Amino acid sequence: MNFENILFEENENIGYITINRPNKLNALNKATIAELNEAFESAREDHDIKVVILSGSGEKAFVAGADISEFADFSAEEGRRLAAEGQEKLFNVVANFPKPVIAAVNGFALGGGLELAMSAHFRIASDNARMGLPEVSLGVIPGYGGTQRLPQLVGKGKAMEMIMTAGMIDAKEALEYRLVNHVTAPEDLIPLAEKIAAKIMNNSMTAIAAAIKAVNANYEAGVNGFEVEIDEFGSSFGTEDFKEGTSAFLNKRKANFSGK
Repeated sequence: MNFENILFEENENIGYITINRPNKLNALNKATIAELNEAFESAREDHDIKVVILSGSGEKAFVAGADISEFADFSAEEGRRLAAEGQEKLFNVVANFPKPVIAAVNGFALGGGLELAMSAHFRIASDNARMGLPEVSLGVIPGYGGTQRLPQLVGKGKAMEMIMTAGMIDAKEALEYRLVNHVTAPEDLIPLAEKIAAKIMNNSMTAIAAAIKAVNANYEAGVNGFEVEIDEFGSSFGTEDFKEGTSAFLNKRKANFSGK
């Protein structure tokens, strides 16, 4: 599969999706969002892929933001459509992806870049990472889920401060506020993501998909997360993985999950 703005490959059950516009600090434009959508849909259909690692190429940036030149002259209605289409095509796709998505944040993750990282199921960062939502310095607000996901992750007060000041935080502070789960040296970032992915893949991928759905339900307006959990818990009993997992436990052997 050939892309102009991203790299996409599979190796040992891990899908690697890398934004590849280093001369633009991997800024998101419409073409890149469309390609990311296509890559995630391919990863969804590829049964060999169990975990996705999302990263940016080069040493300077994960994604340094959106490509401002594309929307600098937009009208209010065009701005609404830009946000709605972006959330539908990419950010909500990542957040609700049925396979674990790990964002490996290297360098700058600003604006749409931090919003993309926050869409992932969790984040790890290099110790040179810098994160922020600078949109108000441009006279606009975060439009790809930033005002919603940042408070969920770091709390309302810290989110308000980050958004209002348009400032950046470093990896240490991001770890302190639980915006990221781990911080490591740049050269160890992808190996750490792979190590975590390997631990995930020891488990039932059908159960993990159900857990993703149940956890996300807690953040959906009008949805009772406990009811979703009950439904997903019950459905698990009808899977081959449940039968294999319980049999392996009772017979003191390692489970061999089929993902069904």
